[in-house]
Amino acid sequence: MIPMILLGVTLISLLCVLAYRLATYALPFMLGLAVARFAYATGSGLIGAGIVGFVVGAASVGLLRLLFCRLRVPTLRGLVALIFVIPAAIAGYQLVNGVTMNAVPSEIWRQIFCGLGGLVVGLSALARLASPADIGAGKTNYGSRHIEF
Repeated sequence: MIPMILLGVTLISLLCVLAYRLATYALPFMLGLAVARFAYATGSGLIGAGIVGFVVGAASVGLLRLLFCRLRVPTLRGLVALIFVIPAAIAGYQLVNGVTMNAVPSEIWRQIFCGLGGLVVGLSALARLASPADIGAGKTNYGSRHIEF
């Protein structure tokens, strides 16, 4: 009985992590899904539509990260960040809303939790967009070549 409970808790935790990741990458995921649906509707087949959707989703993440790193005008960088962050924040809000629908009886507290969830997911999306470790450009960590005096 106890191993089944532990397995259930582990699987629920993994599903929460997956939902959080999908909410963080809401714009590329939805863009890839829309393109995959279009490709499937035009006769590319299930495998072809999946490949096309994955490529478009990955390309959109790469393009947004490249634009965010290369643009020097703060207004344009902010616009790129908003394009990436706003769908993630909305998805985070909806994720917490769906999870707490029947668990939190007070409407006010549920909206507070939903707003905090949207804020956390939006800030996480911004951190993932601006993370130089993921981009590979502009790193300040030089590893073993860094010499301190």
